[in-house]
Amino acid sequence: MSDVMRGIFPVLQTPLKEDGELDEDSMKRQVDFCVEAGAHGLVFPVLGSEFQYLSEREREVMTSVVVEASDGRLPVVAGVAGPSKAIAVECTRGAIRAGADAVVALPPYLAVPNENEVRDYYMAIAEIARRPVFLQHTSGGLTTETMCEMFENIEHISYLKEEQMPSAHQITSVVERVGDGCLGVFGGGHGRWMISELRRGTTGFMPAVEGVDIHVQIWDAFEAGDESKARGLFNLLLPQINLILLLGHAVIKEILVRRGVFLTNKRRSPGSLDMDLEDLYELDQIMEQLKPHYRVNWN
Repeated sequence: MSDVMRGIFPVLQTPLKEDGELDEDSMKRQVDFCVEAGAHGLVFPVLGSEFQYLSEREREVMTSVVVEASDGRLPVVAGVAGPSKAIAVECTRGAIRAGADAVVALPPYLAVPNENEVRDYYMAIAEIARRPVFLQHTSGGLTTETMCEMFENIEHISYLKEEQMPSAHQITSVVERVGDGCLGVFGGGHGRWMISELRRGTTGFMPAVEGVDIHVQIWDAFEAGDESKARGLFNLLLPQINLILLLGHAVIKEILVRRGVFLTNKRRSPGSLDMDLEDLYELDQIMEQLKPHYRVNWN
C-alpha cells in the first residue's frame, strides 16, 4: 500500500442472493470490477453499503472477502462505525482480523454525543486499529479546530472524509487550517460536488461503486490539468447521481445488475423504495449516455 492514500475509493455495495443472504461471489466480482475500472482503493462496509443492517459477524466476513479478493491490488478501508464506543471497538477488531489496511468511522449515530465523547470514540478506534483512521464528518458536532487538534494529537487519525453540509465549504476550512497530521481530505456524498471539492484541495473521494470508472476518469482528467474534460464527464454523470439521491440503493444495485456485477438488486434496508417504470426508463437514458465512457464492459 502506498504511504499516502489518494484518488477514487469506491464504496462497495452489499450483494444479496434472492433469499436475502450474502452473496460472496458477487462481492468478489465487485472487487474485480473496481480494479478493472482503475479505482485507487476500496471501502466497505459504510452507510453506502447498508452496514447498519449487517451483523458484526457479517461485516467481518464480507470485509475478509473483499481483502482476499483484492489480494493486495488495492488498499481496503473498512468501516467500523458503531452506535457506541464499545461496539465500534469490536468492529475495529473485526476489521483488523479481516486484514483491512485502514478504517473509517462516522461518529456514534443513535444518540447525539458531545465533543468529548466523539474524541474518546475515535481515540479508542485508533488505539485498536494501529493503522490509518479516516474521521468521517457527516452530521456536525465537531468544529474544524477540534478535528485539526485530533489529527495533530491522536496517533493514526490521518484522514478526513468530509460530508457535513455545505461540504465544499467545510473542505476549504479544513484544508486551510490542517497541519501535517492530516494526510488527506476525501469527499463523499456520491461525488455530487466533485469538481468544486477538487478545486478546493480534496485529495480523494469515496463515491458509490456503480460509476467508478467514470469517477476515475474525472479524477484523471483533473489531475492532468484538464478541468474542461473533467467537467464534461461530471455533467454526464450528474443525472445518475441525482437519481441515486432520490431512490438510493435500488438504483445503485440495479446498475450493478445491468453491468454484470450483481445477480440481484435486493436490499437489506427496510422500506427501501423500488424503481417504477418511469424510473427504469430514466435510468435507460442515463446509462445510454454513459456507456461510451465505460472502462468496464461486462454486458
